[in-house]
Amino acid sequence: MTIDNNLQYQNTRYDGIMGIVIGGLLLALVGCAHIISKDILKDVDREIGFEELRKDPGKYQGKTVLLGGVIVKTENKNDGTLLEIYQTEINNYGEPIDTDISKGRFLAMYKEFLDSEIYRKGRKVSIVGVVHGGEVKKLGEIDYNYPYLTIKEIHLWKEEQPREFGPYHHEFWYPFYRGPLYRWYTPYWLYQ
Repeated sequence: MTIDNNLQYQNTRYDGIMGIVIGGLLLALVGCAHIISKDILKDVDREIGFEELRKDPGKYQGKTVLLGGVIVKTENKNDGTLLEIYQTEINNYGEPIDTDISKGRFLAMYKEFLDSEIYRKGRKVSIVGVVHGGEVKKLGEIDYNYPYLTIKEIHLWKEEQPREFGPYHHEFWYPFYRGPLYRWYTPYWLYQ
């Protein structure tokens, strides 16, 4: 009888561990989901790179692309909101990364109103849009050929908050340590 109890205990223990492992895997899968909805994402032509799109946007007219970048300018118009965005690479979740590196700019029209205080300069966005050729506009003194998209789905990423505290101290006990050497150990010992 004790053997049965032990076996039952062991099985229960392994069931608990397996539950934790399976729960962790499910949580990881949910956490790794792409930011763009699956229905929209399945229409994206992943073979189109931004460099090819920028060189000849007319060639890809009607194709759906996924792009990420940083907003340069937001213009509210009668038929929607036009975003000028400089392109950056995106990670597996669709988030723009390496915001200091770009292969060019593009225009994206959203058919509804987007508040220019929220969708302002410097905010990161991910966009799935349909290519509608290109548009030549002035960029400084040059005529710049922008790929022009109509947005099917847009995601505005949260702003990264600056750190609220001072420099990092490598000693894990720093703010709590009150031993005999505390007076000389803290950088503020002169003011105590």
